Amino acid sequence: MAISLDKLMGFHHKALQVRTERMEVIAGNLANADTPGYKARDIDFQKVMQSAQYARNHNLTRTNENHIKGSMKGIGELQYRIPHQPDTGDGNTVDVQIERNTFLDNGLRYQAGMEFLNGKIKGMKKALKGGQG
Repeated sequence: MAISLDKLMGFHHKALQVRTERMEVIAGNLANADTPGYKARDIDFQKVMQSAQYARNHNLTRTNENHIKGSMKGIGELQYRIPHQPDTGDGNTVDVQIERNTFLDNGLRYQAGMEFLNGKIKGMKKALKGGQG
């Protein structure tokens, strides 16, 4: 019986990819906190992972480059964040506190995902060595 690394780690690898992309988007929001007219953006992690789970369960493949459009780098759909603060007059929707908290939360979840994958890899290495090590 062959071992499928994609089945073992594929979904968790996808989660790390989405978290990495999300950190870049949030960092961009923070960098543009004082840019007039800048609209804060984010990736809906839950929506992207539900889509990935559906695709994994249904083996969806793209038969044409124009199919399944709207994703950023194939990772997730980029959306504008709904502002929680009143408009300051310059049209910027970045709330620095929310962005920092979201960045921190995403970073912690990324680290937890890495630890989980490391455990999977260690377990596989142990199984390949016959339980030694």
